[in-house]
Amino acid sequence: MKDRRFCAEQSGATMVEMAIALPLLLTLLLGFVDFGYAFYQWNAGNKAVQAGARLAQIFTPVAIGLPSETLTQSDITKVGTAVPAGTYDYVCAASTAGVACCSIGGGLCNPVNASQAAFDAIYDGTANRAGMHDFLPMLEKSEVRIEYAASGLGYWTRPSGPVPTITVSIKNHPFQFFFLAGLLGFGNITMPSMLSTVTGEDMKSTWTP
Repeated sequence: MKDRRFCAEQSGATMVEMAIALPLLLTLLLGFVDFGYAFYQWNAGNKAVQAGARLAQIFTPVAIGLPSETLTQSDITKVGTAVPAGTYDYVCAASTAGVACCSIGGGLCNPVNASQAAFDAIYDGTANRAGMHDFLPMLEKSEVRIEYAASGLGYWTRPSGPVPTITVSIKNHPFQFFFLAGLLGFGNITMPSMLSTVTGEDMKSTWTP
């Protein structure tokens, strides 16, 4: 009789069920929180490249040699004619230490070709404008890429200089997971590359914060 009563006893069953279900429920709840924050980071990244592109559009180029591109033309018959796409291509980035550099036409990225002040202003912003880092606080300088390329806009010997197509992008930026970082490798998920492209138009020839 006692064995039958023991087998039919229900006291404590709720506690056992809760002990089994609670970890699953907490994982699900915290997963919703983490993925919601991941979506926020993705949106912030998009805002960051838009802000960076706008700053790159209106301020001194990071590529020091860009302003002099297309200002001279030895062939007098080409003066005033359209600058062909591919005439110049500057890609500017930064090292893990935050030192800016620019490559020319696919060459090596060289700090001599880059304005550190201009790169920092795009990354950090100015007194009057928010920079990329303001929108995405976890962003590293080494994850930012700024390209100035000729895409057929502007004309040779244009007094205001070249009219580049500017592309600001973020690459290899990891999502930040707080609760699920140790589960299923979530801590190693990289945010999809994102970019914003604008036309340079009349960029300032001197740096004005």
